[in-house]
Amino acid sequence: MSTAQIGVIGGSGFYSFLDDAERVRVVTPFGEPSDDIMIGDVDGRRVAFLARHGQGHRFPPHRVNYRANLWALRSVGVRQIIAPCAVGSLRPDQGPGTVVVPDQVVDRTFGRAHTVYDEVGPVVHVSFADPYCPRGRGVLLESARTRIDRVVDGGTMVVINGPRFSSRAESQWHQGAGWHVVGMTGMPEASIARELALCFTTACLVTDHDAGVEGGPSVSHAEVMRVFADNIDRLKAVLRDAIGRLPAHEDDQSASCPCRRALDGQALPLTLP
Repeated sequence: MSTAQIGVIGGSGFYSFLDDAERVRVVTPFGEPSDDIMIGDVDGRRVAFLARHGQGHRFPPHRVNYRANLWALRSVGVRQIIAPCAVGSLRPDQGPGTVVVPDQVVDRTFGRAHTVYDEVGPVVHVSFADPYCPRGRGVLLESARTRIDRVVDGGTMVVINGPRFSSRAESQWHQGAGWHVVGMTGMPEASIARELALCFTTACLVTDHDAGVEGGPSVSHAEVMRVFADNIDRLKAVLRDAIGRLPAHEDDQSASCPCRRALDGQALPLTLP
């Protein structure tokens, strides 16, 4: 099986990333991932790309098999993941086209499989105080600032279940809590990555102001897709640059990253790939 060190999970409007890539099918204990993994080269780095919603946007956010997706990427050697996503802004000054690299997350999803460790056996608790990889965030910010006019360092993403958008009252609640952006796919993607000792970083592309922000118009799927399409080439350029900057697996600092050490000292009820 072909292998890669770096994984990219692409969301809305992001169904292809690599040219002349090899298609790899992976079987996981949690069923099939959203799609086959595509493995190819980006500036000399081996990269695995996975379409989060599957080709043609087959899976809505609450039906994405996050466990299988993360397990499949780890199975082909990936230890560092960049996962861009579309979000609504909860801040009037952070409008469409802004890229937010969050440092915190609030999970309001339900009905999703939230852990790979749900079988009878040793209980596994992982630290999630800082949900995103510190080194990955630093690299992504450096790359974004060279190509995007409006880049926000830090902030909280609240993840709702979807597939509907928020009501105005919900949006005002999220804004009043001090959160920055709202999306539908950031969890349990980030926490499952941590359970698998993967470095995980997300880049949030703002496509709209959420419904409760200063009484703005309601959000539409068509508008979200239009804004994402208008910005997709710049976002791809950011990711390609970041891939070149990420440390190699054997790098001492990479090996000592707290994400990679998340399972140290714990007995696991299953064998990781």
